[in-house]
Amino acid sequence: MMAGKKSLSDLGELTSPKAETPAISEAETPAAAAEAPAEAAATGDDQGASTQGPQIEAVLREQQLDKYGRAYATGRRKDAVARVWLKPGSGKIVINGREQDVYFARPTLRLIINQVFDVTDRRGQYDVEATVKGGGLSGQAGAVRHGISTALTRFEPALRIAVKREGFLTRDPRVVERKKYGRAKARRSFQFSKR
Repeated sequence: MMAGKKSLSDLGELTSPKAETPAISEAETPAAAAEAPAEAAATGDDQGASTQGPQIEAVLREQQLDKYGRAYATGRRKDAVARVWLKPGSGKIVINGREQDVYFARPTLRLIINQVFDVTDRRGQYDVEATVKGGGLSGQAGAVRHGISTALTRFEPALRIAVKREGFLTRDPRVVERKKYGRAKARRSFQFSKR
């Protein structure tokens, strides 16, 4: 027989229970392994954490409130800019000193504003006071929603994942394209007349 080939009896020896298994010390048991990161965290030792796999934790931001216990944020959409203050309450939304039903008479605009509260199941739990200027009503509604979204995540940082997933924290970059000279509007040409 050649030295490079092994017989079946040799393979049996490798898989037999006689093969030496490394002795597991008391420190390597699963219970001890679970306690090791806790001890490392208590002592400030980072070696225990580096021996294990990567640990993914959601980093929560700090709550940001003013001296009156409100969360403040700025929202923008098109040419509209909204300043929003949010505090716990009964769900009253005041925009430029008027109720939302009066300021945003169209139901679709009120729907846009309340989308954030519907996604996070917080409808009727926060009072909102907002001042908004610039743009039209549609842009102002989008700006208020953007401001409410940011303010809500500053009041309750745990809601940031749900709000971010819906895209409410992203400022919509679409704005009106500027007019060019030699054109009637941004891209429209003047009417052509053959004669």
